Amino acid sequence: MVISIDIKGETYGFIDSRIGGRKENQDSAGVKDTQLGFLIVVCDGMGGMQGGCIASQLAVQTIIDSVASADKQTNPSMALIKAIRNANMAIIEEGQRNPNLQGMGTTVTALLLTPYSAITAYVGDSRIYQLRNGKKVFRTFDHSMVFEMVKKKVISEEQARLSAQSNIIMKALGIKSDLEVEVSERPYQKGDRFVLCTDGFWGAMPENDFIRHLSERKEINKILDSTANVVESIGRSSESEYDNLTAAIIEMKNNSILKEKMNKTAKLIITILSVVLTVSLILNIYCLVKGSPLTNGKTDAGIISDTTKTKAIIDSTDSVQINQPAAE
Repeated sequence: MVISIDIKGETYGFIDSRIGGRKENQDSAGVKDTQLGFLIVVCDGMGGMQGGCIASQLAVQTIIDSVASADKQTNPSMALIKAIRNANMAIIEEGQRNPNLQGMGTTVTALLLTPYSAITAYVGDSRIYQLRNGKKVFRTFDHSMVFEMVKKKVISEEQARLSAQSNIIMKALGIKSDLEVEVSERPYQKGDRFVLCTDGFWGAMPENDFIRHLSERKEINKILDSTANVVESIGRSSESEYDNLTAAIIEMKNNSILKEKMNKTAKLIITILSVVLTVSLILNIYCLVKGSPLTNGKTDAGIISDTTKTKAIIDSTDSVQINQPAAE
């Protein structure tokens, strides 16, 4: 099932959710314009007896409702953290009411877009990518057992992807009441693409190939469709049952007000250039004074300045939530 992400009548992106090789699609996704910004949520449920499907749907709806009901003066990052924690408690409480659903859970990725910045939040091994000019400029880091090994440099990310233990996650909604949510605030540029996706989508191929597919210079609905088709083709050719796959792709049409921070190398280069320029200016003044007579003891100096303005606009749309029904 594919839906468009429309902001004020203009299409910014698309969501595609497919059942893959499973009997039921336990992925869910939703979008909503709120007073705090435009919200996109993608979740990957887990648990038998339809528990995964219910957990992911409940998480998406609770997060959307919580952010939408937040006061417009609320800090967006804090509102997103609170919304995800509310979803966590809603899943736990639903499991307590229904014994058949005990132990159900879900991953979550959420993106809140404002004119100022893009706020990312996640729990689990579903991912958020920020792509620019065919390169990865940001990506969340999986809360999984194998990626803990990657952090310790025991294995590579590609070895983690191919590991038989890659589906063992360390954090998820619905497991325990005390939940830590990882949040990051990101600047963005016109043309940047944000991708929110479950592991059934990103885990099918090496990351370089994955980024290459999602960075193609063509309409983003075609990019999402063709990438999902490649993932399904890989899944069908494997001997095992392949996972549900869900992804949202959004292409930014403006620059954010928030700007990138300079890295240490850039700061060092600017510092060196400033010193060189200052020394050169002092030497030029010294040579001028020593080589030419002063006029009334005065010299004139001119200062040229240039200013730039940045404008970023994110408009609104209605909320949409998707989840495919179980296959017959």
